[in-house]
Amino acid sequence: MKILLLEDDVILQEIIEEFLLESGYDVESFFDGEKALDAIGANSYDMLLLDVNVPNIDGFEILSYLREIGNTTPAIYITSLAGIDDLKKGFDLGADDYLRKPFELEELKARVEHIVRIYRLQEEIEFDGMKFVPKAHQIYVDDRVIEMRQKEAQVLEYFIRNTGKIISCDEIIENVWDDEQMPAHATIRTYIKNLRKMFTKEYFDNIKGEGYRFNIV
Repeated sequence: MKILLLEDDVILQEIIEEFLLESGYDVESFFDGEKALDAIGANSYDMLLLDVNVPNIDGFEILSYLREIGNTTPAIYITSLAGIDDLKKGFDLGADDYLRKPFELEELKARVEHIVRIYRLQEEIEFDGMKFVPKAHQIYVDDRVIEMRQKEAQVLEYFIRNTGKIISCDEIIENVWDDEQMPAHATIRTYIKNLRKMFTKEYFDNIKGEGYRFNIV
């Protein structure tokens, strides 16, 4: 599981990163909010650990922007801001947890593990000899890994959980997208086209006038 850590205290960043690595997580660390936001735009992360008072773009601004564009990656604030107004602001912006400094590393681990459980971040789906980890946006095929984008993973997960059922573009939109971000049918067709290219077998049947059906042969 891949975690982005934003913390501008050099010593604390090293301590947290080392602890999480030893706990079995993949961690990428940043001191600067702008660089962290660029990394989030270019990569897929399963969880965000965000300090607030960091250079260039603060942690509140980062999460506000991410939620506005529909990025739902679970986020925990780790910050010295201890006021109730800051706590409320963090949750209002879409944080999943708020951890005040100083804290015990085992408490951080417990909170991370809680997020992993409630969001099923390590859940695996097996199909046709492959292992699909939806929240990691990855499929493991023999000795290689197929990487995909968040929405591609969500679309694929919906099809797999409804194997054999004819699914319309409208049904995909209703179950995968938020109400305020309704894509066009052409967008759905593009996602399915991209998914088809990832496999050597054809799993998606095009049912004319009705939609698509995912079949495991």
